[in-house]
Amino acid sequence: MTDTAFGPSALATPANYVTIARLLLSPLLFVAIADGGAGWLIFAVWTALCLTDGVDGYLARRHGTTRSGAFLDPLADKVLVLGALVALVAIERFTWLPVLLIAAREVAISMYRSYWARRGVSIPARRSAKLKTVTQQFAVAFALLPPIADDPAWVADTTLWAAVGLTLGTGAQYLYDGSRAAAPAGAPPSV
Repeated sequence: MTDTAFGPSALATPANYVTIARLLLSPLLFVAIADGGAGWLIFAVWTALCLTDGVDGYLARRHGTTRSGAFLDPLADKVLVLGALVALVAIERFTWLPVLLIAAREVAISMYRSYWARRGVSIPARRSAKLKTVTQQFAVAFALLPPIADDPAWVADTTLWAAVGLTLGTGAQYLYDGSRAAAPAGAPPSV
């Protein structure tokens, strides 16, 4: 244990500072992507912002998780990934269909989890949701990495479609988990 622990309602925590920094730096990255496309500096910034997700997680586990962190961390992940995907669509590196599928699922499941949370039902994230986020991050990374950004472009495109599959699959898992958590004791789930 550490000498500084934060309670669940704390806002000003080291983990939250890292997460907020990710949120604030993300729009600068999106502009850089839309302006320049693939490049070593953009790839390095993307990688650093993705790796800070692990840093804020480490800090949260070390100093205590908070409700604000539980909200901000996935929000930062979604803003970072969706913003980068949209920027890549804007420069015609990716097409709209996979990005729209990912965005629709992210918004729908966030609303679904919020709906149940307001009713006192928690739908915790599964490990597969983390794999989904990492696969989305790799799709963007491959589209920004100069040696493979355009040739062979199929690496980024294939990874993006794998991310779509994982994104939709984890969405179905959340719907199933929510129906099970909300079902009255002894009643079968309604999915």
